[in-house]
Amino acid sequence: MAQDDPPEDSNKSTEWAEFRTDLAEDRNIMALERTFAGWMRTAFAAIGIGLGFKAVFGAFDPPWLAKAIATLFILSGGWLAVTAERRACHTLQQLKAHKFEAISTPNFRTVAYSVAVGSAILVAGLWLLNDGTLNAGV
Repeated sequence: MAQDDPPEDSNKSTEWAEFRTDLAEDRNIMALERTFAGWMRTAFAAIGIGLGFKAVFGAFDPPWLAKAIATLFILSGGWLAVTAERRACHTLQQLKAHKFEAISTPNFRTVAYSVAVGSAILVAGLWLLNDGTLNAGV
């Protein structure tokens, strides 16, 4: 294409190369955000699998086994969220936005730690509650 032909002026060629590099870095930031969203979907899927396992195999014998397997999946979902946040923040620190504004790092943290805390509360509820009542001999 005509606009891709290198200009006769070498300074202009350098400007174009730097501009393309800047745009590539912006694309990398957008890819990072999409990847973070993918990891969050995976975390929610793990939590959902844990809940589904407990719902389907709730009458397991011994009864604690279904809870233990569900707990494993639910906690792994929380762990995935925190791990995704750490990787995203680390990568975002190395990149610099040029033409668009990236999502701020605290938003990554808010989402990830909300998922992790939610999964911990879910596990606590899974073990403490039984048919809406506390297991403490009520």
